[in-house]
Amino acid sequence: MRHCSVQVRGLLTRDELDRYNAMMEVGQYLEQSNRYDLAYTVQKEIDRLIQPAIERLKEKSRQRDRMTEQYIREKSEAEAEADHDDPE
Repeated sequence: MRHCSVQVRGLLTRDELDRYNAMMEVGQYLEQSNRYDLAYTVQKEIDRLIQPAIERLKEKSRQRDRMTEQYIREKSEAEAEADHDDPE
C-alpha cells in the first residue's frame, strides 16, 4: 500500500483520517494474504479518499504564492518610493 504524504495527511478531516487509517490496515492485511487484486481496489479507494486533501494542499500553495507576490510587489513599490523621495 502506498501512503500519502505527511502534508496531505495533515489536511485530512478527522473522518477522512479515520477512514484512511482503516483502509490502509485492510490493504496491508490483503497484501500480507497475497490478495493483491483486492489490495489494488482498496488503494484506488484510498486515492479517491485523499483527493480533497490534495486539493486543499494545492489551494494553500496558491494562497502562499499570492501572498509572496503581494509582498514582493509592496516591497518594490516601497523601494521605488524611497528612491524617488531620496534623490542622491
